[in-house]
Amino acid sequence: MSDPPGIVQLRRGGLYLSSALCAKFFPGLETVILLRRDRDLLILPVRHAAAGGYLLKLRNSAGDRVVFAPDFFREHGFEDHVACEFAVDWDPEVAALTVRNAFPAN
Repeated sequence: MSDPPGIVQLRRGGLYLSSALCAKFFPGLETVILLRRDRDLLILPVRHAAAGGYLLKLRNSAGDRVVFAPDFFREHGFEDHVACEFAVDWDPEVAALTVRNAFPAN
């Protein structure tokens, strides 16, 4: 794997992504799918909005985005008050932006 291209932040059930990260990995997209794979969080691009997923909501005029998914994060052990940062990298094997070891071991 290459060096992590960026950082995502989890705050109050929202996953915050920079405009640069979105431009590089999700250009022109409005939705993503969040999946847990073992301890990793996968953020997958959705090419057709009708397929579902979470909205990449515009957060500010700089183009930063937020994926508001408190239900997903609560289901996987993150309470609403949790605030943390994660390094992310692109995993070409699953075509997803990946946060390694985001979730605690069971």
